[in-house]
Amino acid sequence: MEKQPVIEIRDLYKSYKGFDAVKGINLTVYKGDVFGFLGPNGAGKSTTIRMMMSLIKPTSGEIRIFGKLLSEERESILRKIGAIVEKPDLYGFMSAYDNLRLLGKMSGIQPTHAGIMDVLELVGLKDRAKSKVKTFSHGMKQRVGLAQALIHDPELIILDEPTTGLDPQGMVEIRDLILKLSKEYHKTILLSSHILNEVELVANRMVIINKGKVAIEGDVKELLNRDEMKVTIEVSDITKGVEVIKNRGLSNAMRDTAGNKIILHISQNEMAGINRALIEGGVDVVSVVPLRTLEEYFLNLT
Repeated sequence: MEKQPVIEIRDLYKSYKGFDAVKGINLTVYKGDVFGFLGPNGAGKSTTIRMMMSLIKPTSGEIRIFGKLLSEERESILRKIGAIVEKPDLYGFMSAYDNLRLLGKMSGIQPTHAGIMDVLELVGLKDRAKSKVKTFSHGMKQRVGLAQALIHDPELIILDEPTTGLDPQGMVEIRDLILKLSKEYHKTILLSSHILNEVELVANRMVIINKGKVAIEGDVKELLNRDEMKVTIEVSDITKGVEVIKNRGLSNAMRDTAGNKIILHISQNEMAGINRALIEGGVDVVSVVPLRTLEEYFLNLT
């Protein structure tokens, strides 16, 4: 079955007084994708998203969403998109419930009580529906922002750095919600981030941009499995663990002097075999943590 494009960007440019923020970007997001839009800060991600949301006009190029030209059918397209661009705009003196009701009216819909409560339950805030937003933590405000993006049941959800400023638990909650929206509610999601690992955990396809240009685009597993990454493996017996790994011909195994951890440079495909060899060699594996960073990945690309 042929994939249905939801977002099609072709030769997109944006210049500001001689500075080219976006330089001929091309990308395609298909229906059902969780699409990672990756790049370091300043790469042009937010500029591209703002053009997709019709907040700024492209210098040149074409944006099609749902098969329609954004420049010609802006209103009908935006009605089917939910987005968080930068931080959500919320009224602190109002409750989460009233924020959603007001936003719905401003968007031209009349959300029902049941509809508002369903969205708040989805983002884990049903019990705080009547609490004033100014009493919320940063992570809770991000979830209200997500609820705002979902109140009109959009087909496409665009999230620009949704985990910025969150603690680890908040980041996990946002990731879990993205997966739920994809798998249970069949939403198409574009997730902008500068954190490779964050996107790797939820996305099926991705593009990486740098200095306004596309560096690579494709299937997440295919792109990352073919690349070497740095991994720390915490084991019960560091001396025996290093010996087992070196017996497999991996002479680059290094010992972390701070604890029972082995540092390796390997491909993701090798990890299962190493884990099995350690266990069969009588070494318990406590944890496996990939340390690949977006910067390292860029270096390997170039």
